[in-house]
Amino acid sequence: MTGYMNTFRDYLKTRTLRFAGALMSINDPQWGKRSGGNQGPPDLDELWRNFNKKIDGLFGRKGGGSGEGPTGPGAKRIGGGAGLLLGLIVAVWLASGFYIVNEGQRGVVLQFGKYLETTMPGPRWHLPFPIESAENVNLAQVRTVEIGYRNNVKSKVLKESLMLTDDENIIDVQFAVQYVLKSPNDYLFNNRGPDDTVLQAAESAIREVVGKSSMDFVLYEGRADVAAQAQKLAQTILDRYGTGINISKVTMQNAQPPEQVQAAFDDAVKAGQDRERQKNEGQSYANDVIPRAGGMASRLASEAEGYKQRVIEQSEGDASRFKQIVTEYNKAPQVTRDRLYIDAMQQIMTNTSKVLIDQKAGNSLLYLPLDKIMQLGSAPPEAVKPAEVVPAPESTARSREAFRSRERETR
Repeated sequence: MTGYMNTFRDYLKTRTLRFAGALMSINDPQWGKRSGGNQGPPDLDELWRNFNKKIDGLFGRKGGGSGEGPTGPGAKRIGGGAGLLLGLIVAVWLASGFYIVNEGQRGVVLQFGKYLETTMPGPRWHLPFPIESAENVNLAQVRTVEIGYRNNVKSKVLKESLMLTDDENIIDVQFAVQYVLKSPNDYLFNNRGPDDTVLQAAESAIREVVGKSSMDFVLYEGRADVAAQAQKLAQTILDRYGTGINISKVTMQNAQPPEQVQAAFDDAVKAGQDRERQKNEGQSYANDVIPRAGGMASRLASEAEGYKQRVIEQSEGDASRFKQIVTEYNKAPQVTRDRLYIDAMQQIMTNTSKVLIDQKAGNSLLYLPLDKIMQLGSAPPEAVKPAEVVPAPESTARSREAFRSRERETR
């Protein structure tokens, strides 16, 4: 405290001498003159003693061993100017204690370097320097710390990004940690380097989480879980240190194997992707064939059941019809026999192809295209044309007559 007071006294002495010199140069005809009538610069020590005497006279005190202070109209004017100057200095000093705390900030007031209070947003005032001082702390600002890279993921910091997994593989992991302040007191008094503290705590947490996880888990399905676990663990470390920092988000920017084994790892990844693709194709084919086969089996079972019922019903119907025919046959055997014959011939003739030949033309050889007749058997009746009669050649007719004459002679 003594050092602060000495500094303030020296500052006040210098400023006061300047203003007092300006005032005395107007009212004192001997200003700037030395004994002997020579012109020269004023004696500052003498000026300071005269100023103290004037201040003592202003407040009704007497100088030690030198009698009463100066009196008269000039002394009164000097005393009034010094009081005005002193009041102005005090007013400026008191006005320097005003400060403004913006929205999202908190003001921390220190008294002789020791924490006094925390102020809310708005215009505030504290005792000016050197008694009290104030510092604004922004609680709404989101600060970011990069781990494993700087400004760009291509600018790697290998000593931070290379980590060892649980299955003894090395991976290159890059993180970004965002944090805000939750306690301005802890942030100011418990931290020497907040960014370095967050970086070291987050790096330690990430290494612990990655060291307990497998390589595939960190690179693929477990990236979100790794970030969440690292955020929780890093927050626990910062709270244990009392840093007043709250981690809002941990984002994994990039995770990959080291560059030296990147090509081999890409081949392994492609092989795994091919395996998964083939498994998916096989599963898709199975999902297509199995339901279709099940539907076909169900259809065949239904058709078999329907055929079974149809045969049973038809057999029962035939048996019932046969019993009725037997009863009618016993009553009229001839009529029933004729009726059965006609029904049988009707059924047979309906299901066969018929060809009618006219034998009146005895000297003609009938050519029957049986293959075409059989093909036209299923066609409508109007589409069937009568067979063409082709006249036989004369040589064929003579050979037939000769054959008949031989038969007659033999007889």
